[in-house]
Amino acid sequence: MSDLLNDIQSDLPSVSCSEGDGLRFLHLGDTPWVQGCMRLRRPYTLELDYVQRMMAWLLWHDVSDPQHLRSLHAVQLGLGAAALTKFCSRQVGCKTTAVEINEQVIAACRLWFALPPDDAQLQVLWGDANEWVHYPDHAQTVDALMVDLYDQEAQGPVLDSVDFYSACRQVLRDEGIATINLFGHTQGYAQSLARIKLAFGKHNVLAFKPTREGNVVVLAMRQARNVDAATLTLRCDVLKKNWKLPAAQWLSLLKPA
Repeated sequence: MSDLLNDIQSDLPSVSCSEGDGLRFLHLGDTPWVQGCMRLRRPYTLELDYVQRMMAWLLWHDVSDPQHLRSLHAVQLGLGAAALTKFCSRQVGCKTTAVEINEQVIAACRLWFALPPDDAQLQVLWGDANEWVHYPDHAQTVDALMVDLYDQEAQGPVLDSVDFYSACRQVLRDEGIATINLFGHTQGYAQSLARIKLAFGKHNVLAFKPTREGNVVVLAMRQARNVDAATLTLRCDVLKKNWKLPAAQWLSLLKPA
């Protein structure tokens, strides 16, 4: 496995960062596309709208109960600038795993983006996301799966097949939810969404309206779950108070796909 990853590294882009307006940005190769960012004075907050929406799975959990949150397992496929990984492990307090194929990205996040070292709560793996979700031991071990897999060209997800999304569903526990970042302004968006529906079932898929940058976060549930309006309102208040997440706005932006 490590020999194969070493061979892949030679074909992966280099990593760089830029800064402006108090933010540090991660880039791949020589393209201007932003792969993630961090506010220098608040390294554990979520800055980008779509990254905040990747945490919408919290609406289906009792966010007022720290013990419940600590019992959850969140997995990020594609580390980016490690914003979600840091937020889940250090802010929410749940067990957190990240899978990243580019070893340079992991090193950059440790050096430039305040990614803590691994411990009992946090594990950052150098590996292939497709292999990770297909590994039998990972079946039904994940409560929240956050999928953000783009290369330096950022034209579409690098893993985007029905087989991949079906494997994502298989790693979720019965009440698990996947959040998937897609580009709504690209030609392949409708096809990606159709593949997710085939894998999860069309009644189990919700989608946000696009952000200004065109990102569409899709929520895909292993099985349909309903939360009453009063409970959602209370949870939105907690998410706003504890982590400054604009969850009340999410309710008007999140619709059946």
